[in-house]
Amino acid sequence: NKEREKSFEELKQRLVSAPVLTLSSGLGGFQIYSDASKKGLGCVLMQHRKVIAYASRQLKPYEVNYPTHDLELAAVVFALKIWRHCLYGESCDVFTDYKSLKYIFTQRELNIRQRRWLELLKDYDTNIQYHPGKANVVADALSRKSGMIAGIKVEEEIIRDLERLDVELYLRGQHGYWASLRVEPDLISRIKEAQKEDNEIWTIIENLAEQTEFRLDEDDVLWQGTRLCVPNDATLREALLTEAHSSPFSIHPGSTK
Repeated sequence: NKEREKSFEELKQRLVSAPVLTLSSGLGGFQIYSDASKKGLGCVLMQHRKVIAYASRQLKPYEVNYPTHDLELAAVVFALKIWRHCLYGESCDVFTDYKSLKYIFTQRELNIRQRRWLELLKDYDTNIQYHPGKANVVADALSRKSGMIAGIKVEEEIIRDLERLDVELYLRGQHGYWASLRVEPDLISRIKEAQKEDNEIWTIIENLAEQTEFRLDEDDVLWQGTRLCVPNDATLREALLTEAHSSPFSIHPGSTK
């Protein structure tokens, strides 16, 4: 509702404004919280426990195949690169939820990519520390943000095909149900005849040339946009509800389906 939407927008605004966000003072005490997922990289820059900036990005196609160790290290490198102007020449504690990353400077066997990143890390005064994943919630959320957005993108062509088939996807918990709602011809005929007996609907039909939101289909049944105009008839409405809910593949599964 409007009240919840207003609260949500206010929360977003406060997360990116004072006193939540502060300017870098250049007096040390910097902290980076980083995290990586199979969707993206996320990090937060703080100074003296106050947030300076948030950052995240989606993984590039070739990065999807990186092992976990490299992804977590990539998140640290990503943070150091974008905030170089704040961190170069300053001490910085880097917190990650990948414990073995603490020992990156003492590992004997490194691949070429890790060696290249290690040279970059040596340009900074960093101290990598372990931070449990359940406590690293902000960076974790940022690392998944872009992936979540990408996950809900659907090709427009597929959407149009589903619309032409009158198919809908109903989500319930972690499951999805495909359903097609088609009104039987005899019911359409009943609605058509009932429309002729309804004074309000018949007035609209007679003045259809002046209407922009109403239309007659090939069977001369009145629609308002994509919605069927059903007269105020209890019997017809009950028949429509039965049509929509009684089928095993109906859009709203109940306790007996």
